[in-house]
Order: sequence, then structure tokens, then C-alpha cells
Amino acid sequence: MKLYFLPGACSLADHITLEWSGLTYEAVEMARDELKSPAYLAINPAGAVPALVDDDGWTLTENVAILHYLADKAPDAGLAGDDARGRAEINRWLGFLNSDVHQSFKPLFAPAGFITDESQHEDLKAQARDKLHARFARIDNRLAHATWLGGETRSIADPYLFVVLRWAHALKVDLADMPALDAFFKRMSEDAGVKKALAAEGLD
Repeated sequence: MKLYFLPGACSLADHITLEWSGLTYEAVEMARDELKSPAYLAINPAGAVPALVDDDGWTLTENVAILHYLADKAPDAGLAGDDARGRAEINRWLGFLNSDVHQSFKPLFAPAGFITDESQHEDLKAQARDKLHARFARIDNRLAHATWLGGETRSIADPYLFVVLRWAHALKVDLADMPALDAFFKRMSEDAGVKKALAAEGLD
């Protein structure tokens, strides 16, 4: 398998999951200007990461779909829950991370896509940080009562949370009042598979 990634992007979640899964894979780093090249658009017409090309040439895009596919390919790793409720809990938090948390970063990454007047960009970013603070508070409350997002066993939701926490730290989202999130981030940072994926992306 080949995973196409940008360092530190949401594809890092798939990279970590591949390490946890024990599956054999190759990580292919993309430069941002390569994403719109004809060669890469043939792999992912959206011109984005991640993209996963399986051994037989079948291509899968979209982060959540890739995470579930990897979990299914490595059932012994136990990354997708043991029963219907366990899987539903993992999907609950994956959906929240993908639809609510991830999307709330867009005004911080590209404020001009929302407001063309640069004088209003800082106000827009402040609103985005406030929204993110509230959404991370929900996750902190969850982690105050569970070791991992899905419960007491790590899952495909945890690498995604780790990625958006890295973004939050880099973009100065205030998480100082969230000790459970801080403990989670430290636990993930010390994990061997996480360290290997970070090193491969030049992020260690």
C-alpha cells in the first residue's frame, strides 16, 4: 500500500494508524504544489491528501474512509471497536472531529476564503479559536471519563484527535483549562508508533 501525505496534515492520522496496524506500507510525501499536478489528480481528483493506493491499485480517498479501511484490514489491532456500541462510539467522535473540529480550523488556515477584508481577519480568527475552545472542551470532558475517545482501548479516532491538537497548539488555541486533553496529547506523543510516523514526516 501507498499513503500519500503532506507533513502534519490530517493524513498524519492515517500514517499513525498504519503504524498501529502492523500493515506493510510505503509513505509518499507530497509537496503542496504537487497536489494539483496531473499525475496526482489521477490518484485523487480533489487534489488533497490523504490518498491510499492498495496493493492491487485500488485507490481510496477521504480520511475517515481510509481510517476505517485500515482498521478492517488489520482486525487483530483492534482499532475499530469490539461490538456495535464500541464502533458507534468511535464513529461518534470521528464524525465530530471530521465535521465540527477539523472544519473549524479553516478560518485560521485561510481567513481570506471567508472574508476578503484583511482588517477583519483577526476578529474572524478569534471567533474560530473561541469555537474550537468550546469543541475541544467537549472532548476534554469525554477524556476525563475515558482513557481514549472510544473508551478504554485506543482506536482510529485517537490519531485524528492528536492531529487536530497539534494544529491547536501551533495556532494558539487556548487549551490550558483542559487537563484530560493535555494528558492524552502527552500519552500519544510518547507512543512508539506516533513517534515513528512523526519522524517519517520530519515532525519529530
